[in-house]
Amino acid sequence: MNSHPLNSHPISYGGPLSGAGAAPVTSVVFDLDGVLVNSFAVMREAFTRAYAEVVGEGEPPFEEYNRHLGRYFPDIMRIMGLPLEMEAPFVRESYRLAHLVEMFDGVPELLSELRHRGVRLAVATGKSGPRARSLLDTLGIRGQFEVVLGSDEVARPKPAPDIVLKAMDVMDADPDRTVMVGDAVTDLASARGAGITAVAAMWGETDEETLLAAEPDVILRKPAELLSLCQAVTVP
Repeated sequence: MNSHPLNSHPISYGGPLSGAGAAPVTSVVFDLDGVLVNSFAVMREAFTRAYAEVVGEGEPPFEEYNRHLGRYFPDIMRIMGLPLEMEAPFVRESYRLAHLVEMFDGVPELLSELRHRGVRLAVATGKSGPRARSLLDTLGIRGQFEVVLGSDEVARPKPAPDIVLKAMDVMDADPDRTVMVGDAVTDLASARGAGITAVAAMWGETDEETLLAAEPDVILRKPAELLSLCQAVTVP
């Protein structure tokens, strides 16, 4: 684990931050899918259609795809040995079905309260930047974030730290007071590579056993539990 003040007393299962010297969070970098939005049904439909269109008959290996979420789509295709040509129909269907994506319960309130407390917010996602920003526009929450970055906008996508470091640079974030909230091992690795606290979001369809085995610094069961890290950050 990192050694900076924030995670000297890591939260486990949403318990309160405790102990003297724990630094309140002033910047949060969020993953998108599985953390802010529940897009699994849309992703499954888009993946299934893309697989049928490019590969043909057979059962689309969505469960395997799901295990690699957090990575850039072309990287997942390479890992799985699937044609890169699947990206175009996958993206097309994702745009077409974007209106079906919903935020997780408690996310709108969480974002509003974090902003009220003066916390700076960013999104760093495995999606492309244009697709991520379009989705957040559709949901009406893009304005909550100072920057929304996609994997196509950095030299090395997750699990490399580049996307988190770029978001932090835009926010002028203090690493000791910044967390990355993600639902995949790649998110935790990206956070650690950037020298910030790695927070596991457990409210989506994540592979819980695998995520916990990666030893996140903080484990949260509901979006609102993130507020316990930010309670000292207020605005007049």
